[in-house]
Amino acid sequence: MTRGTIGRDWKLSTRMFATMAMLAAVYIAFLAFLSSLGVGVGLLVVIAGVMLGAQYFFSDRLAMLGMGAKEVSAEEAPELHAIIGRLAQLANIPKPRVAISDMPIANAFATGRSPKRAVIAVTRVLMEGLEPAELEAVLSHEISHVVHRDVAVMTLASFFAMLAFFIMRSFLWMGIFGGGDDEDSGGGSMVVVWLVSMVVYLVSQVLILALGRYRELAADRGGAQLTGHPSHLASALVKISGAMERMPQRDMRQVETMNAFFIVPTKVKEIFSTHPSLDRRLRQLAQIQQELERS
Repeated sequence: MTRGTIGRDWKLSTRMFATMAMLAAVYIAFLAFLSSLGVGVGLLVVIAGVMLGAQYFFSDRLAMLGMGAKEVSAEEAPELHAIIGRLAQLANIPKPRVAISDMPIANAFATGRSPKRAVIAVTRVLMEGLEPAELEAVLSHEISHVVHRDVAVMTLASFFAMLAFFIMRSFLWMGIFGGGDDEDSGGGSMVVVWLVSMVVYLVSQVLILALGRYRELAADRGGAQLTGHPSHLASALVKISGAMERMPQRDMRQVETMNAFFIVPTKVKEIFSTHPSLDRRLRQLAQIQQELERS
């Protein structure tokens, strides 16, 4: 393992590939099922495409708006700009824009559809609560997300899940308001399509969450390789997790929609979480530390 570069974990990459393959299989089977019943979903495809397109192209603005983060200049936050600039240079990507949020939580996130459009945001609480080396480790994790283009990957992975959601909702409302009472309209088929759409949506959500957890582990690994100090990231994760557990429930509810972006989410129940458990992340970082010491 080489310090200062983001290498590949083949076991982790294989798990991600297998998850994406299962997701693709679910989506292909779903489209084949709809096609066999002659279900026209053109309008829903357009709606889902427009919504995900907006999410893709405006992800940086939406995330910053959700967190009340504001872009800051190098004069306003010189140390933060210096760390992010140094890490971006190591990772061989353009320096992301830098933002700060005054939200009363300790967290950070990266967003933007490409490295050229990326933004890395941190809260003031996080900057005040971490040692400089720990802050650098957190920012290296976020740089790794930018390198891996995680916003683009997760948006693409979510497309057909959103389509299934729209079909499920549409057929539910049609059933409620009598759209399936007419025999010619195929009321029985409508129920089957609704049930299948619901199953596809739920299964795809579980797979998307699993994919998201793998990408978090990949970002931890990439971040640890960039700094060469996995223990700094481990220490930061423990501090941030502790701070999140002490957060008032009211503040946690305000930012729950940002969980997928955060370095540490507001809650973790492994199978239904956007992030792996803290124990799993710490075990991986300890393993990377051993690999670095042997190299």
